[in-house]
Amino acid sequence: MKKFSLEIFGLVILTTIISCEHIDDFIGHGGSTTNKIESIEFLDEYVLPDGAAYANTTVGGLSAIDYADGKWYMISDDPKAPIRFYTADISFGENQFKEVTINGVTELLNGSNLPFSDDEIDPEAIRITPGGSVLWSSEGNVKGGVDPFVRVAGLEGTYKSSIALSEKFKVSGDENRGPRHNGVIEGLSVSYDKKGYWASMELPLVQDGPEPVLEDTDSPVRMAYINSSGAFGREFAYELDPIARKFDESSFTVNGVVEILEYDMDRFLVLERSFSTGYADGGNNVKIYDVDASKATDVSHMDSLKDADYTKATKKLVFDFETVRNQLTDGVVDNIEGITFGPQLENGNRSLVLVADNNFSAFGPQLNQFILLEVK
Repeated sequence: MKKFSLEIFGLVILTTIISCEHIDDFIGHGGSTTNKIESIEFLDEYVLPDGAAYANTTVGGLSAIDYADGKWYMISDDPKAPIRFYTADISFGENQFKEVTINGVTELLNGSNLPFSDDEIDPEAIRITPGGSVLWSSEGNVKGGVDPFVRVAGLEGTYKSSIALSEKFKVSGDENRGPRHNGVIEGLSVSYDKKGYWASMELPLVQDGPEPVLEDTDSPVRMAYINSSGAFGREFAYELDPIARKFDESSFTVNGVVEILEYDMDRFLVLERSFSTGYADGGNNVKIYDVDASKATDVSHMDSLKDADYTKATKKLVFDFETVRNQLTDGVVDNIEGITFGPQLENGNRSLVLVADNNFSAFGPQLNQFILLEVK
């Protein structure tokens, strides 16, 4: 575990919805990446202390991370106000973290540029646009009848615009269709051509297939393109793995896509996480897949994927956190949900930085865990 520091800074606010007048906000940022990933290797871990305070907020629930223009951004999925994202300084040595320092917090505002109410939304993903705006998502509250969303906000937290979701991703009154609770828009990525974004669902829509179980099932999740005018377009299907393990019959289990990165045209790094209660090591099994969607069917016009004739994206395992569990604090692979390309390492290879959502240790001790990987 590395040393930890905090710098006191100000508190601001942020929220979103998308319209055509903000086309520039959809142009992706980022730098050049190699078009072929040979391997991904573990370099280091860094843990921020549990319960650390910053500007009258508790640093935790870090569900997504992005790197843009030399700055780091992380969204918190705290359902209690203020709904917020943090900025940070993250520095590396040759093959390890030097320090992770929180240096700012911004509150995300609603469509009326007012604070969200407690438990109104569930923030999950964040990406920074080249125009200096924030793209972010909420899973909503399906059980409470609150739709998920993808929105654009200014860096100071003010609402700018909202993306119109396809109806299939909205809460449905029909129990046989629609999104599952806590399983909707979990990930966002800038498109490789910087002309739009990708949004990934965590779990299958009810009409598309069942949630994963220990046995292999047909459990496809949709990944949807958001074009330059802010409209949902092409979609492709990605097949989820089965649940990695189950403690006993009373154990809660889930496996889903928690984040995506498009690193070449139709090529993605997909972060997939399986979780089961009852395990002393936290119960998380996390993998990174190299995904090719170039030959995948556009399923955007398919109402249901059950028994449908279509081609899914292909996936290849490129990193399994089980291979480095013994190098992590207390042998814990925590609730890793965020992934972003970072700056070049000293050897010229690209860094990949991940962050874990510690759930504010509401269900037992967890870690604000940062992982540094090297892309070769």
